[in-house]
Amino acid sequence: MAEIDNYHAVLLQLLLVIGLAATMLGLSVLVGRAGRRNAIKDSAYECGMLPIGDSQPRFSVKFYLVAMLFVLFDIEVVFMYPWAVVFRDLVAQHAMVFWGMLSFVGILTIAYVYALKKGALRWDN
Repeated sequence: MAEIDNYHAVLLQLLLVIGLAATMLGLSVLVGRAGRRNAIKDSAYECGMLPIGDSQPRFSVKFYLVAMLFVLFDIEVVFMYPWAVVFRDLVAQHAMVFWGMLSFVGILTIAYVYALKKGALRWDN
């Protein structure tokens, strides 16, 4: 019986959350009905321009390739930052820390040169 008393606060919080969610949903339905809809309000708004043409423009595959390369190299820099912050402490303990990061940067350089040779960053194609 003593264990059940510990759950009264959790039950009270759960009831409070469910009541608050139901109240918000009910109010949004009531307030939403007050707004009058018409064709002008329901039309798409494109920064003052009339929505003429395709709604989804086609992007070149080159755009996605450059975006993926950017994310890939950006994440690698994120991995390098914490290493650089604690570099002095790590090198004092293990000398292999420097060579490990040097090999990591070497692999990144090889990947970058490969992307350049394949023409992944050229826009004129």
